[in-house]
Amino acid sequence: MGKRYFCDYCDRSFQDNLHNRKKHLNGVQHLRAKRLWYDLFRDAAAILQEEQTKKPCRKFLQTGQCDFGSNCRFSHMTEQDLEKLSAQVQGEQRLKELQQEGVDVPPGTIEDWLEKRAKRLSAAQSNRYCWLGSVHGRAGCCWPPTAEEDPT
Repeated sequence: MGKRYFCDYCDRSFQDNLHNRKKHLNGVQHLRAKRLWYDLFRDAAAILQEEQTKKPCRKFLQTGQCDFGSNCRFSHMTEQDLEKLSAQVQGEQRLKELQQEGVDVPPGTIEDWLEKRAKRLSAAQSNRYCWLGSVHGRAGCCWPPTAEEDPT
C-alpha cells in the first residue's frame, strides 16, 4: 500500500499523490477547517477590527441563528459584545504599554487577591486569639504542649 497523507485540519487521510493533495488543499472543507483553526488564535484587536467593518446579520438578529454560521459575511455580534471586546482590547493595550514602560504588573485576578486576603485575615485572627490567651495566664494556643504541662 502507498503512502498516506493525513490532514490535521480536517482529521482525514487519503492516498498521497500530487493530484489528491492539491485537490484536498484547495477544497472548500479543508479551507474552512483551516480558517476555523487559525481563528482560534486571533487576538481580540483583529477580531474587533473585522467585526466593526461588517454590517449586522439581519437573520441572526431576528431569529438568533444564521444558516451560514461562521462563514456569514455579516456580523453576529451585538452592540454589547462589541463593547466588551473593545474594553478587552483597551485593557490589553494598557497592559502592553505598562509592560513597555517597565512597570511591574503582577499576574492574577481579583479572585486570587480575595483568596489571599481571606487567608491573611484568618491567620491574623488566630494570632490575635493566641496573644489574648497568653495574657490570661494560659499558654499560647499555637505553641506545642511541653512535657512539664499537665494535659488535663
